[in-house]
Amino acid sequence: MEHGVSVVRGIVRGVDSDGALVEVEQGGCGRRHEDGGCGGRPLTQMLCSGPKVHRVDNTIGACVGDKVDIAVAPGSLSRTANRAYLFPLALGIGGGSLGMAIGGDLLSIAGFLLGLATAFLVLRRHGGAGTSASRPHIVSRAS
Repeated sequence: MEHGVSVVRGIVRGVDSDGALVEVEQGGCGRRHEDGGCGGRPLTQMLCSGPKVHRVDNTIGACVGDKVDIAVAPGSLSRTANRAYLFPLALGIGGGSLGMAIGGDLLSIAGFLLGLATAFLVLRRHGGAGTSASRPHIVSRAS
C-alpha cells in the first residue's frame, strides 16, 4: 500500500455489480493519532453519531458480512470536500454577481440560486468521477 493512504475498517452490508456498501463505525481518517493523521474523530462524533454506510469499489470480491479494510487515497478527501463545498459556492457567487450586474437584487438572488442548482446537477452527474485508484476501495479482509 502506498504511503499516506488512510485505512479504515468496516463490515460489508451489501454487494452489487458497482461495488459494495460498507458500514464504517469510526469517523476521521483512521490515522488520527499518528503523525499526519487528521485528529478528526472528536469532530465527526460530535457532528455524526452512529455507523455510516458508504459505497466503495469491491476489488477483492468481498461478500456480505465480511470485515474489510478500506483504503482512501491521499488527497481524495480534500478534493471531495473542495468539490462539495467550494464548487457550489463559486457557482452561486458567480451567478449572483452576474444577476446583480444585469438587473439588481432580485436577479442577483435568482442567479445565486441558479448557480447552486447548476452545481448540484453537475455534482450529481459527475460527483463519483475519478480514477479507480482515487476512489475508496476494499484492500483486504480484516481478521
